[in-house]
Amino acid sequence: MEAGAELDVDWTACKGHGLCAELLPEHITLDEWGYPLFAPGPLPRRALKRAGRAAADCPVLALKLTPAQGS
Repeated sequence: MEAGAELDVDWTACKGHGLCAELLPEHITLDEWGYPLFAPGPLPRRALKRAGRAAADCPVLALKLTPAQGS
């Protein structure tokens, strides 16, 4: 995955476990119910490996790493 990737969530699958925010705290925070809130814009290259791990480690596989819109 190249720079310009973004995190996307399947809201119907997400159960608010919060593991993604633990693995990528500088780009994901949690709302008051434990659901992810993403920093705006594409992820920097240095965060892509950890973002991929956060997506792979999501207990319900609701998190995806996708090409940024317009990339």
